[in-house]
Amino acid sequence: MAMLMIRTLAAGLIALGMAAPQEVVQQPFRSTVNVVVAPTVVTDHDGNFVNGLQPQQFRLSDNGKPQNIKVDITWVPISLVVAVQANSTAEPVLAKIQKIAPLFKDLVLGDQGEVALICFDHRIQMLQDFTGDTGKLDAAFKKLKAGSSSSRMVDAVVEATNMLRHKPPERRRILLLISETRDIGSSGKVREALTGLQFENVNVYSVNINRVIGTLLGKPQPPRPDSIPYTARPLPAGIPPTPEAAAQVSGNATNSGNVVPLIVEIFKDVRAIFVDNPVEVFTKWTGGKEHSFLTERELERSILSIGNELHSEYLITYTPNNKEEGGYHEISVSVPDQAKVKVRTRPGYWVASKF
Repeated sequence: MAMLMIRTLAAGLIALGMAAPQEVVQQPFRSTVNVVVAPTVVTDHDGNFVNGLQPQQFRLSDNGKPQNIKVDITWVPISLVVAVQANSTAEPVLAKIQKIAPLFKDLVLGDQGEVALICFDHRIQMLQDFTGDTGKLDAAFKKLKAGSSSSRMVDAVVEATNMLRHKPPERRRILLLISETRDIGSSGKVREALTGLQFENVNVYSVNINRVIGTLLGKPQPPRPDSIPYTARPLPAGIPPTPEAAAQVSGNATNSGNVVPLIVEIFKDVRAIFVDNPVEVFTKWTGGKEHSFLTERELERSILSIGNELHSEYLITYTPNNKEEGGYHEISVSVPDQAKVKVRTRPGYWVASKF
């Protein structure tokens, strides 16, 4: 019988949970998942969250096939990993980030929530293992210090996913990235990170460090040319390799684009595919959302917005009745008796073809 996800995969790192900052030692893990989790947000025409919907009001289809779903409308405890870019580029904003620990107390932690903190440059360091103690969390945030010019963001996503996989399945698994959208120096690939996020049903949110901060306020860095010209970017069949098409697939600061064709290519292709904005891929693939900030107030507002969304989500789970279909599975969620609402969930997931 075919399993729902790609066959067991060595894709992660094992965290060393110590009180002092400790660099992570990389080791493989193996995991499979046969339940799909689709965190869903419903908003009205003004963008306000629509609360109070009942499970029977939701409909979900998987590749067009109606599914038997479970909808949790009560608060589900959260396990959250905060991963902060702490390299030389981020130095101008680290003092702002050091102050945000108290924001997690009510909006994210709740009564049973827990938060862990890791940071990354050319290393991945654990500053605080999972805790519900905001005092410990505040002390950990104050340990953030600027490091080298590298930014192993993709490796940090893999590490955070490995930390969350040990949490009970009935808990929400959330990753919050506070970083630039680019990766500099990761040994892992975006495909490995996406596979782990999918296996472990991790929902990714981001608060992006605006590149203007690093350009204007950070220490000068050597120019970083685009390593792959637009003519060499992977595009779906039939689309000409023009700069506009490459931007549509990859996404950029002014045009987020549709990341699904890129994600499908990442899963289909055994080669490493260059991704200019991994953060967009991670957030959209998992049903999360990107935010950005320049000022301390914008940073705080973004954290509060994420907390409000997590408290307003409907958690839909199901075991697909079409597991045998390989390739990309599109997820569609609707609330038929609420015609004017907008529904946001993860776009889909990937299933390996039978061998």
